[in-house]
Amino acid sequence: MSLHTEFAIHRDAFELHLEISVKAGHTLCLLGPNGAGKSTALRTLAGLLSVSDGRLELDGQTLDDAARKTFVPPERRPTGVVFQDYLLFGHLTVLENVAFGPRARGTNRHEARRRAQAWLEHVGMHEYAQVKPAALSGGQAQRVALARALVTEPRLLLLDEPLAALDARTKMDVRTQLSRHLDDYAGVTILVTHDPLDAMVLADDIVVLENGRVVQQGSPSEVGQRPRTDYVAELVGLNLYRGRSCGTDVQLDSGGSLSSAVPHDGAVLLAVPPAAVSLHRDKPSGSQRNVWPVTVHGLESRGEIARVQLTGAPDVLVDVTHIAVRDLDMGPGTQLWAALKATEIRTYPA
Repeated sequence: MSLHTEFAIHRDAFELHLEISVKAGHTLCLLGPNGAGKSTALRTLAGLLSVSDGRLELDGQTLDDAARKTFVPPERRPTGVVFQDYLLFGHLTVLENVAFGPRARGTNRHEARRRAQAWLEHVGMHEYAQVKPAALSGGQAQRVALARALVTEPRLLLLDEPLAALDARTKMDVRTQLSRHLDDYAGVTILVTHDPLDAMVLADDIVVLENGRVVQQGSPSEVGQRPRTDYVAELVGLNLYRGRSCGTDVQLDSGGSLSSAVPHDGAVLLAVPPAAVSLHRDKPSGSQRNVWPVTVHGLESRGEIARVQLTGAPDVLVDVTHIAVRDLDMGPGTQLWAALKATEIRTYPA
């Protein structure tokens, strides 16, 4: 089983172009900011929108082809969907919610309820079979929604921000449970999210969408370690610079220069973890090859650390302890020196 898409969607002034291939048993995450086209892509895969150009194919079956005017409506597609707000039927019990899919496909009531009960046991919700959705917590509702999506044995599972409605503590537990269920699922899973942690934990591959275009694609580690856009770099918490390298010397497009440990020639991207940069009152001496003056623009508390926004050549975000903020007497306008070892810079072709 596999999913292959090569299509375009034209809606008013917005265009989405998506070309992906996903193997059976794999989870692909569509990651991107609001308005990037993630939900449009999901609605197209579900059959709620038809492609303007190109085609959509699942397991060799054409679901949508603009040129041949082929379109399989959503109710005839082998898909299961978990929506962001779960959309459980409030007037039905948990068991009846899960049994709804098989019943809608012609399965008799007894068999549909048997399948539903089996899936509720699989997701650990069998004790709530006779409960109405209003009595469920967010995490419990998510598990019921997942059981309802999988009970029909779909070949394509679509997850639309499945953890967005959960609080932080519940989200951590449910994310772990969802990861386990996806590992057992034999079909293709498409996950839509704007949360990088969901993408890193749940996905085998990540496709980053911005303004309706794929700007980066790869494994979670590849995307996390080598961001190619400012959006991705901000998501994974890295400073990202563009420049031209001659050996180990890189002239940055934004101004200034940095020395890296690995030589390159031509256009490059440089990723720098905020924790790799140290700050000093006086210009440091020693083996660090990158030292430049900076001015504090702003500070933000992030739990046990403070993130400092500094202007200079280049600008840089730095993570320091709150003790360091006090010792360096930091505040807007404070002038400091930034130091960065060349070995802390990840340099790769642009």
